Amino acid sequence: MSNRKIFILIVSLFFMWGFMSVIVDSFVPRLKEVFELSFFQAGLVQFAWFIAYGIFGIPSSSLLNRIGYKKSIVLALHICAFGCLIFWPASFYREYSLYLLGFFVVASGISLLQVSANPYITILGKPRLAASRLNLAQAVNSIGTTIAPLFAASFFLSDSILNVEEQSVLSSAELQSYYASEATAVQLPFIFLAMVLTVMALVFYFQKLPIIGQSVKGNYKKVFQNKKLRIGAFLIFLYVGVEVALGSYIVSYGLSLKIDNLIMESPLLGKLSYLGASLSGNNLTEIDPKAIIGALVTLYWGGAMIGRFIGSYLTAQFPPHRILALFAATAAVLVAATISASGITSILFLLSIGLFNSIMFPTIFTLAIDDLGDQKPQGSGILVTAICGGAFIPPAVGGIADAASFPVAFVLPLVCYIIIGALAFRFLGQSMN
Repeated sequence: MSNRKIFILIVSLFFMWGFMSVIVDSFVPRLKEVFELSFFQAGLVQFAWFIAYGIFGIPSSSLLNRIGYKKSIVLALHICAFGCLIFWPASFYREYSLYLLGFFVVASGISLLQVSANPYITILGKPRLAASRLNLAQAVNSIGTTIAPLFAASFFLSDSILNVEEQSVLSSAELQSYYASEATAVQLPFIFLAMVLTVMALVFYFQKLPIIGQSVKGNYKKVFQNKKLRIGAFLIFLYVGVEVALGSYIVSYGLSLKIDNLIMESPLLGKLSYLGASLSGNNLTEIDPKAIIGALVTLYWGGAMIGRFIGSYLTAQFPPHRILALFAATAAVLVAATISASGITSILFLLSIGLFNSIMFPTIFTLAIDDLGDQKPQGSGILVTAICGGAFIPPAVGGIADAASFPVAFVLPLVCYIIIGALAFRFLGQSMN
C-alpha cells in the first residue's frame, strides 16, 4: 500500500477525533441549562474530557510500543465507540456524572488515537516536510471541527430546555414526554457515532499497514531531558486550554451579549444559523437562541481549517517556529480586541481567533519531537499528556466569568497566547542534538 493511501486512511482518524472533540463544546451550554450549572460547573465537561489525556497519554505511548500502531488504532476506536454508548443511560437517567463518564471514556480512546496517529504522520515521508504533513492532516481534522458545530446546533442546542420551575407545572404525562424528547436528542446522534467508529475499527483491522520502527530506547525521564520537548509540552498545555476555553464559551458569551436577534437580521450570519436549524428540519423561529449562536461556532473552527491549509504551505516555505510565533501574537491581539469591543463586533473578533489557532498544535508537536529519533513514541505520549491543559484552563475561565465577567476572564487566554508566541520564537527553532 502506497504512503499516499496510508496517509489518507490515517487522516480519516484526524477528521473523526476533530468532529468528536467539538461535539463536547456544545454540551457545555446544553448541560448548563439541563442541570442549572454555573459556568465553572459546566466547565467540568471539559475537565472530564481532557483529564483523560493527562491520565492516559503516557500509558497510551507505552501500549503503542508494545502492540504497535495498527492494534492501538483499532483498540482506540472501540474504546471511543463504547464511550458513545454511555450517553444512552446518561440522557435516560438525566445523570450528570454519567455524562462526565461518557466524555472521559471517549477521550481515553482519542488520547490513544492521538499518540498513534500524530507520530505516524510525521514519519510517513520526508523528514523535512513533517511539519507540513502534520499541518495538512490537522487541516482535515479541522474539517471535522467545522462541520461539528452545525451538527451540534441542530441536534444538541436547538431544543428549549425547561428549568425546574417550568417542569413543575407540567402534568406527569407531559413531564415524561419532555424527558423522552430531551433524551432522544442525545441518544440517537451518539448511537450513530458509535456505529461509525465501529465500522472504522473494522476497516483498520482488515487493512495491512506497514510496520514503522516503534521500538523505544531509553525511558521517559531521559526523553523529558530534551528542552524542546519540555517547552513543547508546556506550550501544548497552554494552547489546548485556551482553544478549548474560547470554543466552549462562545455560545455563553454570545448569549450574555444578547445578539441572537441581531444574528437573525444579518444576511450572512442569519444564513449560517438557518443552515444549522435546517439540519434538524426546523426554522430559525423554532430553535433556541443558543442554537442560533451555536451555529456561528463553525466560523471559529472553520477558520482553523482554512488556517491549517495555509499553514501547511507556510511552514514548508518559512521557519515553522517563526510562523507559529506570528500566529500566536495575532491571536493575542484579537483577544484584546474581543475584550474591548461589544455586540456582534466582539463575537466576530472572538470567532476569528480560530484562524490563528490553526497551526499551533501540529507545529508545536512536530518541532517538539524533532530531535527525538526512535524516542518519538515516548515524546508523543508526553505531548498528548499535555493536552490535559484543556481540563484546567476552561474551568478557570468559567470561574473568572462567574466571579467577574467574560471580558475579565478573557485576559487569561490573552496572557497564554503571549507566552506561546514568546517561547516558540525563542526555543522551538533550536536543535537540541
